[in-house]
Formats: sequence, structure tokens, C-alpha cells
Amino acid sequence: MTRPNTVKQDRFLGVVISPITRRRLHNFRANGRGFWSLWIFLALFFISLFAEVVANDEPILVYYDGGIYLPVLKDYPETTFGGEFLTRTDYGDPYVRALISDKGFMIEPIIPYDHRTVAWDLPTPAPSAPDGEHWLGTDDQARDVVARLIHGFRISVIFGLALTLISSVVGVAAGAVQGYFGGWTDLIFQRFIEIWSGLPILYLLIILASLIEPNFWLLLGLMLLFSWMGLVGVVRAEFLKVRNLDYVRAARALGVTDRVIMFRHVLPNAMVATLTFMPFILSGSITTLTALDFLGIGLPPGSASLGELLAQGKANLQAPWLGLTGFFTIAIMLSLLVFIGEAVRDAFDPRKLFAGEPPPPETATSATIEEPA
Repeated sequence: MTRPNTVKQDRFLGVVISPITRRRLHNFRANGRGFWSLWIFLALFFISLFAEVVANDEPILVYYDGGIYLPVLKDYPETTFGGEFLTRTDYGDPYVRALISDKGFMIEPIIPYDHRTVAWDLPTPAPSAPDGEHWLGTDDQARDVVARLIHGFRISVIFGLALTLISSVVGVAAGAVQGYFGGWTDLIFQRFIEIWSGLPILYLLIILASLIEPNFWLLLGLMLLFSWMGLVGVVRAEFLKVRNLDYVRAARALGVTDRVIMFRHVLPNAMVATLTFMPFILSGSITTLTALDFLGIGLPPGSASLGELLAQGKANLQAPWLGLTGFFTIAIMLSLLVFIGEAVRDAFDPRKLFAGEPPPPETATSATIEEPA
């Protein structure tokens, strides 16, 4: 005779979640501050990804004479809408707007200004104070602050994410090699890291900015040369701790290659410490780009940037909305990332992993396993 033994398994997007992962997710959700900070940050980042739809001087959609046009995706000459010139359509021109309204309509963004658009009809000299047209005012070049804020937020987060992910991969790989092999490999790597970390990166950036105009990819590549060292020490310590444990020795005795042992058996243990550090590395990467833009050696002039907004606030003390907008945006962004990092750290903390109340009831599918009586 056999009796059924029901084993319940949680699934997320078709992937089976282990009990310890379920407990970590439960602990993360239990930290309300970090949990809601994650959702707020993702919502802000999602909005910024569609910055061209939210803040743009071109309509989202134009219906004219039976045809549908998407100016946010493609440029159209003025003759398309009954104008006289073959140049790119200026949708803010009253003449063009009248032509379109005669035979159709336009659906415009919530903020009818791009981050490069100059507002020529300001009631006061730029920088102008906030009003119903410009919610956070304009900068000293008569550009809408809200539009530049949305675009600058997107650039900062994308730069921070790219720098964090790539530098984490390089740092984890370097720390794994050091900790697993040890000996001369570890010694040589450590001396190289000590020398490399002593190079004056700020001076290198200043020299680079004087020779060529920095851009997004050039800054990212240069920062990657130095930012990968942040996780090396953590991963190296984890590998040094577990490389002589019984399961690693057993894998070697069975003929498993070093690469498989490192990245399949040992690395998952080191990833716990790595994941807890990543939100803090992301906040540091965003702060780095902001500082470089504030000093004028970051993105090219005219680029939407939080650091450039702070620099304008410093140069225009008579317009406090510039500095306050940049300050509160960066403060809120970094606070959200710190709260997320604290929640992730608590979720992976082994001392808190099985503390407190039990996880919520399991509601996933169950599998029946037959056991002998």
C-alpha cells in the first residue's frame, strides 16, 4: 500500500521558489518602508522611460486629413500638414497649429516642452519662477525644469544601473578567482588592486574633459575601470571561507572542473552578500554622475542632468527653485535606494531569516509523491 504525501511548491512566473527564497521574499515584504520604496522607485523610473511621451514639444499623435501621424517617432516636413516649407514641422507655430486644427487634431504630451525647448514667451527674464505653464519654473536658458528633471532622472538611473550591473559582474568574477585559488594568484591580484585604486580618477576625468568632450558611453567606460573593485573584497572573503569545505573537496574529488565549482557551487553563497550591497552601489553610481555633472566634467553641455540642475541653482541664487528642485529630487531618489537596500539586507540576514511570524499560508500547486507504506 502507498499513501499520498502532498508537497506544496510556490511558483512565480512558472519558476519554483524554494522555501528559503519564499522566506526572504516574505521578510522583504514585511519591511513596509523598503517594499513601498521599491514600488515608488520603479514607478518613477517607468515614467521617466517614456519621457518623450510625457514631456515633449512634439505631439504624441496627429490626425490630419484622414491620416494618422506619430511625430514622437518620426519627423515630418511642414508640407505634410499643408505648410509651405520642406523643413521639420514646428508644432508650436500658431500657423501650423491652425492648419492642423482645420482638418484634424493633435494629442499633445502633458508637458508641452522637451528638455531642449527654449520658451521664448516668458513673462519675466529667465530663469523664470514657477507658474501654471512651467510648474517648476525655467532655468537660466529658458528651458522647462520639469522636462529636464524627467529626462535627467532617466539618464541618472540608466547610468547607475549600467555601471552597477557591469561593475558587479567584473568585481564578482575577480573576487571569485582570488578567493578560490588563493596563494600567488590572490597576492598578485591584491597588489594590483591596491595600485589601481590609488590612481586619481578625478584628475583623469579632468584631463579627459580638456582633451575630448565626454559623453555617456565614454564616462561609463572610464568609471567601469575603477568601480569594479567595490565587491571584490566581499566576494573574495566568501570564497576564502568556503573553498576548503567538504562539499567543495568532494566536487574536486569527483573531477568537477574549477569553473563549475566556482560558479555553480560556491558563487550562490557569495551572491547573498553581493545582492545586499547592490542598492548601495547603485546610489553611489548615481551620486558619481551627479557630482561629475555638477563640476562640469560629466555629460556634454546642454544634456539634461541632475548635477547640471544643481550647478544652475548654485549659479543662480536668485532662483531658489532650481537648487531646491535638484536637491529634493536627489534626496528622494537616494533615500528610496537606501530604504530598498536596508530591506534587502534584512531579507538576506541569516539572523532574521527565520525570526518572527511564519510565512503566509501556501497557496501554490501541489504535487503528489507516492511513498511506500
